Amino acid sequence: MSKKNRIKIKLISSSGSKHFYTTTKSKKNINKKLSIKKYDPIIRKHIIYNEFKI
Repeated sequence: MSKKNRIKIKLISSSGSKHFYTTTKSKKNINKKLSIKKYDPIIRKHIIYNEFKI
């Protein structure tokens, strides 16, 4: 049984390396786009990842 108050999102690297993470986000915060600084193993640096729908 899945949690119905969360949606799946994809975090895509802003560096253009095409690396991405997948995660879930609360439906209450759906009007705000996520922007998180995470590690990009392709270019070996911390880069800002932006939210896109799956």
